[in-house]
Amino acid sequence: MAEMTKQRPGTMRLIDAVKYRLPLAGVVSILHRISGMIMFVLLPFIVWMFDTSVTSEISYDTFTSAFVAGIGFVPGWFVKLAVLALIWAFLHHFVAGIRHLWMDMTHSVTKELGHMSAVSTLISSLGLTVALGAKLFGLY
Repeated sequence: MAEMTKQRPGTMRLIDAVKYRLPLAGVVSILHRISGMIMFVLLPFIVWMFDTSVTSEISYDTFTSAFVAGIGFVPGWFVKLAVLALIWAFLHHFVAGIRHLWMDMTHSVTKELGHMSAVSTLISSLGLTVALGAKLFGLY
């Protein structure tokens, strides 16, 4: 008779974790953490962009040409995608941070309010990202 290995209480297998349906407020919370991580990882790129944009007119030309010609072996469209990821990360992190601060200050934490604020956070951060991304890619 083969012994069955019994799972410890409180542990979750990967198969169980995939089946779990996270509420929208939880998704926004996880995206808040991911956006903070993206901003942290891309911090050297942010510092480079700021430095080259304000040092001189020649370095500003280098900065603007990076979006067309690229940087070294990295093509220009990839630079634009990295900047778009930074735009989303900043806007989502900012809007979700305001959401968390508002919920902490008002002590109004209900399931309905959490869902409504999560929806408004996603809509506003994605809407602002689309608007600034359209400007980044030259649509207006």
